[in-house]
Amino acid sequence: MQEFDVVIIGGGPIGIACGLEAKKQGLSFLIIEKGPIVNSLFNYPINMQFFSSSEKLEIDDIPFISKEAKPKRNEALEYYRRIVTSNQLNIHLFEKVTGVKKRNDSFSVTTDKKQYTAKNVVVATGFYDLPNNLNVPGEDLSKVSHYYKDPHFYASQKLAVIGASNSAIDAALECYRKGADVTLIIRGPEVGQRVKYWVRPDIINRIEEGSIKAYYNATVKKISLTEIQINTPDGVVTLENDFVLALTGYMPNFEFLEKLGIQLSKDEKRLPQYDPNTMESNIEGLYLAGVICGGMETHKWFIENSRIHAPIIVQSIKSKIK
Repeated sequence: MQEFDVVIIGGGPIGIACGLEAKKQGLSFLIIEKGPIVNSLFNYPINMQFFSSSEKLEIDDIPFISKEAKPKRNEALEYYRRIVTSNQLNIHLFEKVTGVKKRNDSFSVTTDKKQYTAKNVVVATGFYDLPNNLNVPGEDLSKVSHYYKDPHFYASQKLAVIGASNSAIDAALECYRKGADVTLIIRGPEVGQRVKYWVRPDIINRIEEGSIKAYYNATVKKISLTEIQINTPDGVVTLENDFVLALTGYMPNFEFLEKLGIQLSKDEKRLPQYDPNTMESNIEGLYLAGVICGGMETHKWFIENSRIHAPIIVQSIKSKIK
């Protein structure tokens, strides 16, 4: 069985960046991705537009040319796919890592298809797989989703959108413009301050003119087949409802990290332990890259500021090779 210098878990932009850097430095590597190339981006809403400009999404100084200053999902998919194929990166798709165990000075990486051996492992799995649940009655109904794809689905329906971040506001506006009767349920006193600067005035205007209803300082109490109950400062409000988009954010797979033996902080941030100078975790040879480095602070690391993790990690790995 071949022993790789490094196995990279996660085929998103940062995992791809690590693979590119490993190839450039002459290391043997394998990227393992449980879905398609850049799986998380593939599952973004069809019409999503990035907050970052295209040059900030570039990896390894490979130009990202987009039609607009802020690229859209389909352009990003094309960009990262072409990087993988044109550089002939060694990547296994639709293969899920189920376990990583260290034996002496190497790691055994087990997937649902095969087993691999590596001197080092990089975990670059992102945070888009596990939603922050509401933990209310009715959340398990089929009408409730934590992921949003296409506004056409909600045309002519009574839709409750829960959240105040970019994903929730984009969904509310798009679905309203496709004919949905949209109600926003926002836990805080206002639309999120981190909402894209060209979108925030739009949603505020739609709320003020009454096109989109909004409840502030509100939380969901219960969801049923035909209604949604919300707690508001004025008491419980019951609304007719067909669908619920609970876009309340996501979290890294902490269970997977703990299974690997990575230590997490005991507070609510659940920050994983790593050396910022090398990105190596508390386990020698096991590195972290990308958004998972921020634990529950999922707004801390993005493509544009975590792409530097790739050269840092590969340099650390290469320094150990005799």
